[in-house]
Amino acid sequence: MVVKRMARVGAKKRTFYSNVVDEKSLAPRGRYIERLGFYNPRATENEEKLRLDRDRIEYWVGKGAKLSDSVATLYKKQAA
Repeated sequence: MVVKRMARVGAKKRTFYSNVVDEKSLAPRGRYIERLGFYNPRATENEEKLRLDRDRIEYWVGKGAKLSDSVATLYKKQAA
């Protein structure tokens, strides 16, 4: 099954997450199908905190991909 989830790519104590489309049976830090954005929880006021490609997310959901709980929360937060 294809799933949309966050993959941690930041350094120690400097977290940064890529939002990726991935095969559920593979490890979260393995190879992914497509990168659809990022989430930076440690962003300052002048840095971008969240970027999601909504068109590509809707495309993958239309193909049957599931959103993880954390990605679904971020997706709703960006829509508001």
